[in-house]
Amino acid sequence: MNESIPSITVGDVDELDRPVFLDVRERNEYDAGHAPGVTWHALGTLEAVVATLPTSQTILCICRSGARSGRATEFLRSQGIDAVNLEGGMQAWAAFGFDVVCDDGSDGTVI
Repeated sequence: MNESIPSITVGDVDELDRPVFLDVRERNEYDAGHAPGVTWHALGTLEAVVATLPTSQTILCICRSGARSGRATEFLRSQGIDAVNLEGGMQAWAAFGFDVVCDDGSDGTVI
């Protein structure tokens, strides 16, 4: 991954000012469990939806381990959007003890 891509650890997410959480995993991964309140757009769809993303807040890109979200962060920044990668992705999120949920509010899992 490009070393110039800004990233943040799970423990430091609260330092961001009202970030928009963007999950870029595939649908089955998102459906199995995600961070509460995220927006979901698979990595492959970002080019088509970039114009719909907010530009007044930092976008925190999340995937399973941090690789796809790193590519998403790089792409969004190339489009002039303030984006940051979550190091370790949802695996780090869950390991830190943060909630992983399904859309119906039930407990989710990271796959």
